[in-house]
Amino acid sequence: MQLFYNPNISDTDTQILFPKEESRHIVKVLRKSSGDVLLITNGKGWLFEAKITMADLKRCTAEIVSKTYHENRNYKLHLAVAPTKMNDRYEWFLEKATEIGINTITPIICQNSERKVIKKERFEKIIQSAMKQSLQYHLPTLNDAIAFKSFLNQKFEGQTFIAHCEDTDRKSLKQELTTSEEIIILIGPEGDFSSEEIALALQKGFTAVTLGDTRLRTETAAIAACHSVAFSNQS
Repeated sequence: MQLFYNPNISDTDTQILFPKEESRHIVKVLRKSSGDVLLITNGKGWLFEAKITMADLKRCTAEIVSKTYHENRNYKLHLAVAPTKMNDRYEWFLEKATEIGINTITPIICQNSERKVIKKERFEKIIQSAMKQSLQYHLPTLNDAIAFKSFLNQKFEGQTFIAHCEDTDRKSLKQELTTSEEIIILIGPEGDFSSEEIALALQKGFTAVTLGDTRLRTETAAIAACHSVAFSNQS
């Protein structure tokens, strides 16, 4: 099953016009022709079945023949993760977190961050690709990078956690999680959060947690947290 992504389709549309690049991919690479059926999502929960009416390399068009709405998962997970020094490690996290299940991702710039600039457009393409590969119909939101203190100044609902490596009082994330909740988890950079940042998060009501007995890389910690939330919400 191959899933296409087109954010501009609404549930009231009856026809789809694919852009030039995607038209070429459909007709030349996938060798689709008139009458073939494509599966498309708009990333907002809708799955459309569309029959190709014109298999043109530059303007492939299709008629929507059916549509189905899929509810999102029963929890909302927001991971705020510091960018890693090596971009490919963060890209791996984005891909795997999308496959496992996540709603929102925010890159946070911390005192110990070695990378302070992200390539948002590239990151968004990785998330889109992972959504299609894992056959999901809700596209996770990727926020702009934001300073750690500015992030904490926002208003949050649900459970809020900060995962860090300092040898202080920390609880087990899996034991603290409750199901069907909104969950925000902070994951620091390679040098971890500073003591000042940890103290500030605690003042804001975040709970300090550990993700296990070993010291994890940023991207590994983020995936461990993501999987813990998904696993705890399995029925």
